[in-house]
Amino acid sequence: METQCQRVKLNDGHFIPILGFGTYAPEEVPKSEALEVTKFAIEVGFRHIDSAHAYRNEEQVGQAIRSKIADGTVKREDIFYTSKLWSTSLQPELVQSALEKSLKSLQLDYVDLYLIHTPVPLKPGEEILPTGEDGKLILDSVDLRHTWEALEKCKDAGLTKSIGVSNFNHKQLEKILNKPGLKYRPVCNQVECHPYLNQSKLLEFCKSHDIVLVAYGALGAQRSSKWVNPNYPILLEDPVLCAIAKKHKQTPALVALRYQIQRGVVVLAKSYNKKRIRENIQVFDFELTPEDMETIDGINRNMRYYEFLPVIDHPEYPYSEEY
Repeated sequence: METQCQRVKLNDGHFIPILGFGTYAPEEVPKSEALEVTKFAIEVGFRHIDSAHAYRNEEQVGQAIRSKIADGTVKREDIFYTSKLWSTSLQPELVQSALEKSLKSLQLDYVDLYLIHTPVPLKPGEEILPTGEDGKLILDSVDLRHTWEALEKCKDAGLTKSIGVSNFNHKQLEKILNKPGLKYRPVCNQVECHPYLNQSKLLEFCKSHDIVLVAYGALGAQRSSKWVNPNYPILLEDPVLCAIAKKHKQTPALVALRYQIQRGVVVLAKSYNKKRIRENIQVFDFELTPEDMETIDGINRNMRYYEFLPVIDHPEYPYSEEY
């Protein structure tokens, strides 16, 4: 069972398991399910759990982790837990209290990784998506370098072991890397990444700065998500992926996950289906050939499922840049 604990060293000396369990689910999924599936994921061998304040499930995910510690399945130090700072708390003075709020929901003393969820700030307040009378999101502005300094303080205070970013383009990363007086570099950049959007340029940039790329949406996207374009092709029905899966007697999902692992990308497998959760951990049981890898590289079409179009007019909108 220990193979799935393959880990990658971060630039601050901590280690992250290369396969993670994603806990995001659309709002119509009852929160109690997050508790069930997270417990199950830990039982079958997942040790890296990814959530966020914005998913509104940290109470359940924390309960799952604590129950698996209580019954002796794992120790706290066996679990790598990621949380994320939401866009309504990017003002530097709001950062630490946002993390403390997550810790309180989780009932944990620390998180292993705390990320800036997106570079686009929204109006501070309780609402996840603050909306004006016109139905549009209420945007805010902040210097992300100051937000970063507040994350550095959270690391120094022991509230998080590591700090990183999510949904940043290379220019936004550069802004932090070139900040005068930088104390800690981001350990990772968590972005949408799959064979239709393989992020090769961003991956190369991150590797050159010893920043790990973490892939979300690695299996494509849930059609039900209000963030996703419903007319896009379904990744796991791609004929190339299906042919390679058939050759290895694996599923297209496992091929898509294995592809990332062999590129050195930390990959999140998101599923609320127990059969598939158990299946996803089998990604360590086979290997793709260099030819398979090259073939999968060839189906890239720079296609984003998660475009975050409601914030496209913000100057920090990350996807106006090529990478």
